[in-house]
Amino acid sequence: MPVMRMQEEGAEVTVVGLKAGETYMSKSGGLPATADVAADDVSPDDFDAVLVPGGWAPDKLRRYEGVTSLVRGMYEQGKVVGSICHAGLVLISAGIVRGMKATGSLGIKDDLVNAGAVWVDEPAFRQGNVVWGRVVPDIPAYCRELMAALTSTA
Repeated sequence: MPVMRMQEEGAEVTVVGLKAGETYMSKSGGLPATADVAADDVSPDDFDAVLVPGGWAPDKLRRYEGVTSLVRGMYEQGKVVGSICHAGLVLISAGIVRGMKATGSLGIKDDLVNAGAVWVDEPAFRQGNVVWGRVVPDIPAYCRELMAALTSTA
């Protein structure tokens, strides 16, 4: 849904996956997303922001250096990094959460805390250039924070 919100605002969205052309289904089997490009074939210089999906995908995505280096690079360049639900797992593996206020699914609270983040139970907020969202019902608040972050850096 955040992808659709970005498209609604006129953003050019590129779906990055592990392999170009691969289709991924949402956790509930709803909206499919087909990768336009592979993470290994892009650079942080190619984008203005990266939105890491929630659900179960982050547990797999965090295992790929192409994904974690893209997220780390975007963060280091001061570009917007969006994280909702379980997406914080990728940010942990990218090594960027230490000392940061963070949220997500309660299922990753311990992971975030053990990685040095400061857990807060809020629907959505911005910490520097990272936009955090908690869970699916918080998507509207998360998308509002994303839009505010993107328009303030444009």
